[in-house]
Amino acid sequence: MSPQKRVKKSQTPKRTSQGSNSYQTNLLAWKLKEDLSNSKSISKHEQNNSVEDYEHADDEAEDALQVALRFFEKGPFKTSRSKAKTLEKHLKTVENVAWKNGLAPEEIDVLLNVALSGKFGSAVNSRILKCMIPATLISEDSVVKAVSWLCVGKCYGNTKVLFYRWLVAMFDFIDHKEKINLLYGFFFASLQDDGLCPYVCHFLYLLTKKENVKPFRVRKLLDLQAKMGKQPHLQALLSLYKFFVPTLISVSLPVKKKIYFKNSENLWKTALIAVRQRNQGPSPEPLKLMLGPANVRPRKRKWNAHSLIPVLNSSSHRKEYGEKGMSLSDYLGSNRSFPVEQLRSFPQLLQNIHCLELPSQMGAVLNNSLLLHYINCVKDKSILLRLYHWLSQILQEECIWYKVNNYQQGKEFTNFLDTIIRAQCFLQEGFCSCETFLYKSLPLWDGFCCRSQFLQLVSWVPFSSFSEMKPVIFDHLAQLFFTSTIYFKCSVLESLKELLQNWLLWLSMDIHKKTVPASPLETTFSGSMNSLSKLIHYVGWLSTNAMRLESNSTFLLHFVLDFYEKVCDIYINYNLPLVVLFPPGIFYLALLSLDSSILNQLCYIMHRYRKNLIAAKKNESVLKSKSEFIFSSKTYEEYNHYLTAMVGCLWTSKPFQKGSYIDPEVFKNIGIEKYKNSLNLVQHPALLSYAVSFLLQDWPEERTVDVSSIQGKKWNWYLDYLFSEGLQGLKLFIRSSIHRSSVH
Repeated sequence: MSPQKRVKKSQTPKRTSQGSNSYQTNLLAWKLKEDLSNSKSISKHEQNNSVEDYEHADDEAEDALQVALRFFEKGPFKTSRSKAKTLEKHLKTVENVAWKNGLAPEEIDVLLNVALSGKFGSAVNSRILKCMIPATLISEDSVVKAVSWLCVGKCYGNTKVLFYRWLVAMFDFIDHKEKINLLYGFFFASLQDDGLCPYVCHFLYLLTKKENVKPFRVRKLLDLQAKMGKQPHLQALLSLYKFFVPTLISVSLPVKKKIYFKNSENLWKTALIAVRQRNQGPSPEPLKLMLGPANVRPRKRKWNAHSLIPVLNSSSHRKEYGEKGMSLSDYLGSNRSFPVEQLRSFPQLLQNIHCLELPSQMGAVLNNSLLLHYINCVKDKSILLRLYHWLSQILQEECIWYKVNNYQQGKEFTNFLDTIIRAQCFLQEGFCSCETFLYKSLPLWDGFCCRSQFLQLVSWVPFSSFSEMKPVIFDHLAQLFFTSTIYFKCSVLESLKELLQNWLLWLSMDIHKKTVPASPLETTFSGSMNSLSKLIHYVGWLSTNAMRLESNSTFLLHFVLDFYEKVCDIYINYNLPLVVLFPPGIFYLALLSLDSSILNQLCYIMHRYRKNLIAAKKNESVLKSKSEFIFSSKTYEEYNHYLTAMVGCLWTSKPFQKGSYIDPEVFKNIGIEKYKNSLNLVQHPALLSYAVSFLLQDWPEERTVDVSSIQGKKWNWYLDYLFSEGLQGLKLFIRSSIHRSSVH
């Protein structure tokens, strides 16, 4: 069948009537309803005529497109003024239809053949490639035929560059990749062309699988790097090769994820958005619609009504099961790939995990827990790379730049970020694309838009060297932290606590598997511990200054101590040889707090620190033989110093005896001038109300309340009373750190 006849028999008119005409019909109905509410002068006859006009206009556009396609297939022709006008007319027809409705797979097949066959000049070929906007999918066979034209030598250099940029931008629209992957050697050979090299590297970065990584290709890339220097695109491909086969590459490569490639989708971005919005149909509010087949509407979900995430579909299911009318039992009984549309349960996933066909656009997995299970189980790292690439493109486009548009997209973008965060929580893994997004957006973030989402993304940043992350994330966060409200400060501290927990889980798992030295960080075990330690000290610095700025707020201090409640148990809970104490500015504020819950939390944290230090001391000989990281004696000295101060304030009434200096004004402010003899469990400002309640409860006949009378047996009774009031942290601290034989 000739290409011309194939175009004639395509289903393009059906597609347009299903997508475009339904949109126009619904839009008209909405407008008519609005007009009727104000005036009853519009008749049903006029409405029908208007709908017919819209349909007639679309049909004319489709007919003109078919004429234009036949015209391009007949070329080349002799140049003349009349022919030039005809050419321009047909080019505009193709551009208008492509930018308005997108092109069907058959139409893209014809135009790719025309653009790369060299029939027309470079300018015409470029215009054709720039309007290659898919309405649904792109056939893999069309791409293979287009690549075959590159071997003929009739394409100009700028046409080749534009074609590779188009391949990168449309990568997730191509229905299959198996045949294209068979041409991997041809694409790799194209790296020799200096002009094509950056774009071919980008395409190979998306296409590469583990089996494509060969020693001779590694050597070739290293030779190119030696010739051209450390170009970002070459380092990207080398990093990917090292990701798949670490033993093949011994040279050092950038540890940190960077933006290796420029965004190749910019040429087609506006058109893609317009086509998506038109093909999806009307909605209650303007929004960027899902990338997916124009004739497939997603199941309605309340939580995903307006989403940037593509519709879940597999092209083979659409072509073979949908179009040929096969029964589901026949389809599933064949040896073909299992379509993701039919995946309904976890047992079904397990039965078909060997033949599951992933969606043509990887972003669709974010809304499907079964496919996230699949990603978590299957060792094919190229799946995550495809997902990261899709996320990078979407985040780079959407971000907080929605403010510049004519309509509010804040809710849509917030929902999109929530979906990403849910996926990260499900996989228990941060996405590198989100980390890069934070690097670029935090310097411009106002601390208000999508606050919850941004801070949750911070908590899922993958483990990395703290020194490298500090200037790109933490320094920008600190500027907002110190200039924002107390509630923002509390939110940041909560986010950093979650970040610490995720890092601890990641390291504890990798140390258990003994894989830290081979991790992407290429760092030592001691280096990992140092990064954790620096993060904790950084939060201590933030907390100390925040307490001063917020006038020692009890509310803020609760969040600070919540963070250190996670820190104090690192050794026991995560099996990591790290104990970092809180700074003096936090310890003494908590010790002298007027709030009993703060004091109780401090006692619990000190109790857990003691447990961890004792366990570390017992295992010190083991640590010396197995780890580079050894506890410093200063840690024990600092803890003992804090312990002495607490016992003096709560038990012996002899606080701050050995080298500690507290400004007497501090005690005057809390009403304790003779602090050297008066601070204890009875007269501590946070516990004074308990002492009074204790006396009034047991000796109600007393006319005056004298808390100094709580001595001897009364002291023991009072202690039991405190424990019964829910001060469990105080109870644990006293029982573990104080010998009761010294009771008054």
